[in-house]
Amino acid sequence: MCGRFELKTKFENLPKVLKQDYPSGLDSKYETQNLIRPNDPVLVIKNEGRIKTTFMTWGFISPWARDPFDKERPKPFNARSETVEEKKLFSGSWKHKRCLIPASGFFEKKYRVRKSNYETFWLGGIWSKWTSPDGAELESCCVLTTEPNDLVKPLHHRMPVIVPNGYEEQWTEQVKDADELKGLFPIMMGWSPDGWLVEDVKKKETDQMSLF
Repeated sequence: MCGRFELKTKFENLPKVLKQDYPSGLDSKYETQNLIRPNDPVLVIKNEGRIKTTFMTWGFISPWARDPFDKERPKPFNARSETVEEKKLFSGSWKHKRCLIPASGFFEKKYRVRKSNYETFWLGGIWSKWTSPDGAELESCCVLTTEPNDLVKPLHHRMPVIVPNGYEEQWTEQVKDADELKGLFPIMMGWSPDGWLVEDVKKKETDQMSLF
């Protein structure tokens, strides 16, 4: 996967599920984003009884962190799908706090990967809620990665988990048992490169660095 992605979709063309329950004023203040980096606020859908659109910081903050703004402590923006249920930092979120992040393309080095029809797609992620002693809350997220398909393999040894349209409810809802959770693993096994393309972009457009 990349450490950069974009969301160039106009508000009226965003997936309908994003516009079911969104922050007040988003429709008038929404702007497309040509370059989204770690630590930037990102548009996310989560499910706490119902699907809801919100903003989170891209960079996973541990719910038990003493100081979420400590620059000395890394804030992972990616998590390996193969080990997400085993890692102490991520396992709780994998079970109960999965999210989807809309994107229109992601970058690797000097290349953009996108759908050939410019359709918006979902980056599969997990999220966390940090609560301060006085009750203030900060939500953050990271993107899950998997083994690359034939399209991405020449660019990098990892790629983002892409959740197909129509699986928004299944991905984000809180599961009841381990078997239901295991049902999500096939989604993370990789995605077909059919209908996708890689295009060369200017280096200054992506400001890309290797992040895996």
